[in-house]
Amino acid sequence: MKAIETISRKVLTGLALFAFAFGVVIAQPVNAPAAGSADFHSLRKNAAGGMTGASGRAFRGPNGGAAKTSGFAGDGQGNVVGGSAGAFSAPNGASGMRGSGTTRSSDGTVQHRGGFAVQGSKGSAASSGSFTKNSDGTASGERNTEATSKNGGSYQGNTTYQTDSGVTHTGTCTDASGATIPCPGK
Repeated sequence: MKAIETISRKVLTGLALFAFAFGVVIAQPVNAPAAGSADFHSLRKNAAGGMTGASGRAFRGPNGGAAKTSGFAGDGQGNVVGGSAGAFSAPNGASGMRGSGTTRSSDGTVQHRGGFAVQGSKGSAASSGSFTKNSDGTASGERNTEATSKNGGSYQGNTTYQTDSGVTHTGTCTDASGATIPCPGK
Protein backbone atom coordinates (compact mmCIF):
# COMPACT_ATOMS: atom_id res chain seq x y z
CA MET A 1 0.00 0.00 0.00
CA LYS A 2 2.95 2.35 0.68
CA ALA A 3 4.08 2.04 -2.95
CA ILE A 4 0.63 2.95 -4.26
CA GLU A 5 0.51 5.99 -1.93
CA THR A 6 3.86 7.18 -3.34
CA ILE A 7 2.68 6.57 -6.90
CA SER A 8 -0.65 8.29 -6.22
CA ARG A 9 1.10 11.40 -4.94
CA LYS A 10 3.28 11.43 -8.06
CA VAL A 11 0.31 10.93 -10.41
CA LEU A 12 -1.85 13.58 -8.75
CA THR A 13 1.09 16.01 -8.52
CA GLY A 14 1.79 15.45 -12.22
CA LEU A 15 -1.86 16.04 -13.11
CA ALA A 16 -1.94 19.25 -11.10
CA LEU A 17 1.28 20.53 -12.68
CA PHE A 18 0.04 19.70 -16.18
CA ALA A 19 -3.28 21.46 -15.61
CA PHE A 20 -1.55 24.47 -14.08
CA ALA A 21 0.98 24.73 -16.93
CA PHE A 22 -1.69 24.53 -19.61
CA GLY A 23 -3.95 26.80 -17.58
CA VAL A 24 -1.22 29.43 -17.66
CA VAL A 25 -0.71 28.92 -21.39
CA ILE A 26 -4.38 29.15 -22.33
CA ALA A 27 -5.01 32.09 -20.01
CA GLN A 28 -2.73 34.26 -22.14
CA PRO A 29 -4.52 36.88 -24.24
CA VAL A 30 -6.47 35.18 -26.99
CA ASN A 31 -5.05 37.46 -29.70
CA ALA A 32 -1.54 36.11 -29.02
CA PRO A 33 -0.11 34.41 -32.10
CA ALA A 34 0.20 30.89 -30.66
CA ALA A 35 -2.49 28.46 -31.75
CA GLY A 36 -2.68 24.73 -32.09
CA SER A 37 -3.08 21.61 -30.03
CA ALA A 38 -1.08 18.95 -28.26
CA ASP A 39 -1.88 15.67 -26.61
CA PHE A 40 -0.16 12.78 -24.87
CA HIS A 41 -0.97 9.25 -23.74
CA SER A 42 1.06 6.96 -21.51
CA LEU A 43 0.52 3.47 -20.09
CA ARG A 44 3.20 1.43 -18.32
CA LYS A 45 3.88 -1.06 -15.55
CA ASN A 46 4.84 0.58 -12.29
CA ALA A 47 7.12 -0.34 -9.38
CA ALA A 48 4.15 -1.42 -7.25
CA GLY A 49 3.31 -4.25 -9.68
CA GLY A 50 0.35 -2.56 -11.29
CA MET A 51 -0.23 -0.16 -14.14
CA THR A 52 0.06 3.61 -14.41
CA GLY A 53 -1.61 5.58 -17.17
CA ALA A 54 -2.08 9.20 -18.08
CA SER A 55 -3.41 11.27 -20.93
CA GLY A 56 -3.84 14.92 -21.69
CA ARG A 57 -4.94 17.26 -24.40
CA ALA A 58 -4.71 21.01 -24.88
CA PHE A 59 -5.70 23.37 -27.64
CA ARG A 60 -5.74 27.06 -28.28
CA GLY A 61 -7.26 29.11 -31.04
CA PRO A 62 -9.18 32.27 -31.87
CA ASN A 63 -12.09 31.23 -29.61
CA GLY A 64 -10.00 30.54 -26.53
CA GLY A 65 -8.31 27.45 -25.25
CA ALA A 66 -8.73 24.44 -23.05
CA ALA A 67 -6.67 21.70 -21.48
CA LYS A 68 -7.59 18.46 -19.76
CA THR A 69 -5.65 15.61 -18.27
CA SER A 70 -6.35 12.40 -16.41
CA GLY A 71 -4.34 9.60 -14.90
CA PHE A 72 -4.45 6.54 -12.72
CA ALA A 73 -2.18 4.12 -10.91
CA GLY A 74 -2.89 0.69 -9.46
CA ASP A 75 -0.76 -1.79 -7.54
CA GLY A 76 -2.29 -4.99 -8.91
CA GLN A 77 -3.70 -5.73 -5.43
CA GLY A 78 -6.94 -3.77 -5.75
CA ASN A 79 -5.60 -0.39 -4.63
CA VAL A 80 -6.14 2.28 -7.29
CA VAL A 81 -5.82 6.05 -7.45
CA GLY A 82 -6.97 8.30 -10.26
CA GLY A 83 -7.54 11.92 -10.99
CA SER A 84 -8.39 14.45 -13.63
CA ALA A 85 -8.08 18.17 -14.16
CA GLY A 86 -9.09 20.70 -16.77
CA ALA A 87 -9.09 24.40 -17.52
CA PHE A 88 -10.48 26.74 -20.18
CA SER A 89 -10.40 30.35 -21.23
CA ALA A 90 -12.70 32.17 -23.64
CA PRO A 91 -12.20 35.32 -25.72
CA ASN A 92 -14.79 37.17 -23.62
CA GLY A 93 -12.58 36.79 -20.52
CA ALA A 94 -14.41 33.85 -18.98
CA SER A 95 -12.21 31.14 -17.53
CA GLY A 96 -12.53 28.13 -15.31
CA MET A 97 -10.87 25.04 -13.98
CA ARG A 98 -11.85 21.77 -12.35
CA GLY A 99 -10.08 18.87 -10.73
CA SER A 100 -10.85 15.65 -8.93
CA GLY A 101 -9.11 12.67 -7.41
CA THR A 102 -10.33 9.26 -6.30
CA THR A 103 -8.70 6.45 -4.36
CA ARG A 104 -10.01 2.93 -3.93
CA SER A 105 -8.44 0.56 -1.45
CA SER A 106 -8.48 -3.22 -1.71
CA ASP A 107 -10.86 -3.37 1.29
CA GLY A 108 -13.49 -1.46 -0.72
CA THR A 109 -12.91 1.95 0.85
CA VAL A 110 -13.39 4.77 -1.66
CA GLN A 111 -12.44 8.42 -1.22
CA HIS A 112 -13.19 11.14 -3.75
CA ARG A 113 -12.48 14.88 -3.77
CA GLY A 114 -13.23 17.40 -6.44
CA GLY A 115 -13.94 20.99 -7.18
CA PHE A 116 -14.31 23.68 -9.79
CA ALA A 117 -14.09 27.43 -10.17
CA VAL A 118 -15.38 29.61 -13.01
CA GLN A 119 -15.57 33.35 -13.58
CA GLY A 120 -16.84 35.59 -16.31
CA SER A 121 -18.71 38.80 -17.01
CA LYS A 122 -21.88 37.53 -15.31
CA GLY A 123 -20.20 36.52 -12.06
CA SER A 124 -18.24 33.68 -10.54
CA ALA A 125 -18.84 30.34 -8.88
CA ALA A 126 -16.77 27.78 -7.03
CA SER A 127 -17.56 24.45 -5.46
CA SER A 128 -15.61 21.72 -3.73
CA GLY A 129 -16.62 18.48 -2.18
CA SER A 130 -15.58 15.10 -0.89
CA PHE A 131 -17.11 11.67 -0.49
CA THR A 132 -16.01 8.61 1.46
CA LYS A 133 -17.39 5.07 1.36
CA ASN A 134 -16.01 2.87 4.10
CA SER A 135 -15.34 -0.85 3.83
CA ASP A 136 -18.46 -1.53 5.97
CA GLY A 137 -20.66 0.24 3.40
CA THR A 138 -21.27 3.42 5.38
CA ALA A 139 -20.71 6.64 3.53
CA SER A 140 -20.41 10.37 4.05
CA GLY A 141 -19.90 13.38 1.87
CA GLU A 142 -19.93 17.13 1.77
CA ARG A 143 -20.09 19.86 -0.87
CA ASN A 144 -19.58 23.60 -0.40
CA THR A 145 -20.66 26.01 -3.12
CA GLU A 146 -20.49 29.75 -3.51
CA ALA A 147 -21.55 31.98 -6.35
CA THR A 148 -21.53 35.73 -6.90
CA SER A 149 -23.47 37.52 -9.62
CA LYS A 150 -22.21 40.52 -11.57
CA ASN A 151 -24.49 42.77 -9.49
CA GLY A 152 -22.91 41.59 -6.21
CA GLY A 153 -25.60 39.20 -5.00
CA SER A 154 -24.25 35.93 -3.69
CA TYR A 155 -25.11 32.40 -2.61
CA GLN A 156 -23.29 30.18 -0.16
CA GLY A 157 -24.42 26.61 0.34
CA ASN A 158 -23.37 23.47 2.12
CA THR A 159 -24.72 19.98 1.55
CA THR A 160 -23.73 16.98 3.67
CA TYR A 161 -24.58 13.29 3.56
CA GLN A 162 -24.26 10.65 6.28
CA THR A 163 -25.47 7.07 5.93
CA ASP A 164 -27.43 7.20 9.18
CA SER A 165 -28.92 10.70 8.84
CA GLY A 166 -29.26 11.30 5.09
CA VAL A 167 -28.85 14.63 3.30
CA THR A 168 -28.71 18.01 4.99
CA HIS A 169 -28.54 21.27 3.04
CA THR A 170 -28.15 24.86 4.10
CA GLY A 171 -27.98 27.85 1.79
CA THR A 172 -27.82 31.59 2.24
CA CYS A 173 -28.39 34.31 -0.34
CA THR A 174 -27.35 37.93 0.06
CA ASP A 175 -27.89 41.06 -2.01
CA ALA A 176 -25.14 43.45 -3.11
CA SER A 177 -25.26 45.27 0.25
CA GLY A 178 -24.69 42.00 2.14
CA ALA A 179 -28.23 41.75 3.52
CA THR A 180 -29.67 38.23 3.69
CA ILE A 181 -32.50 37.70 1.22
CA PRO A 182 -34.67 34.69 0.30
CA CYS A 183 -32.98 32.43 -2.23
CA PRO A 184 -34.79 32.18 -5.59
CA GLY A 185 -36.98 29.12 -6.10
CA LYS A 186 -36.42 26.54 -8.82
